[in-house]
Amino acid sequence: MCLALPVKVIEVGCGPARDMGLVDLGGVKKEISLALLDDVQVGDYVILHVGYALSRLDPEEAGRTLALFAEMNEPPVATA
Repeated sequence: MCLALPVKVIEVGCGPARDMGLVDLGGVKKEISLALLDDVQVGDYVILHVGYALSRLDPEEAGRTLALFAEMNEPPVATA
């Protein structure tokens, strides 16, 4: 099973080839490749898979997806 996650770009143009970016994934900062996309800007949301940004994502859609991931991490509610 493959998993791709929405992440927010917080820095572009880092790394020796200048095609790397820094993203924030729930407070975790990770350097990823932006080589597959053109003109990525700070503040963009991208779909991240195995270290590569695959596509841009609408900020509203990214927010909904991240909210669903957060909801999955909540402990179950006990019912009587």
